[in-house]
Amino acid sequence: MVIHVSRDAFLGTYVNDHLAGATGGVDLIRRLAAAERQTDYGPELRRLAAEIAEDHRSLLGIMGALDVPRAKHKEALAWAGEKVGRLKFNGRLFSRSPLSRVVELEAMRLGVEGKAAAWRTLRQRAVGDSRLDVAELDRLLERANAQSEALERLRMRAVTEAFG
Repeated sequence: MVIHVSRDAFLGTYVNDHLAGATGGVDLIRRLAAAERQTDYGPELRRLAAEIAEDHRSLLGIMGALDVPRAKHKEALAWAGEKVGRLKFNGRLFSRSPLSRVVELEAMRLGVEGKAAAWRTLRQRAVGDSRLDVAELDRLLERANAQSEALERLRMRAVTEAFG
């Protein structure tokens, strides 16, 4: 049996999947920025946290423009997954280790790369869909690329500190 699903339904599923990832990413970057507030990583991470939260709001706005309802169960699962991800063994029982910083920066970089892919996908769709703002998507994509570069710089510094 073949079930036919419209392209708009696929798009709705796609953006909801990205919203779920963005929800987990906002939580992770805020936690990382808070954990690193007393280090020289703090200012950059706070800036990134503010931008990533703004990107989350932008995605919600895009979903509204596309008349895509939020799949709150996906957001809840992503939120819970981020919390479960905190339970990894990092070599220390009661404090953060340098490994925690490396792994969390890697997770954020992967998330931002996924976000950039979503902006590119929506940018392609925007060519034939007047509900999407091409200039806004270009701006979001440029910012995601800059975020990815910043996270990689921080990650490489953390790698050096953790592993030599």
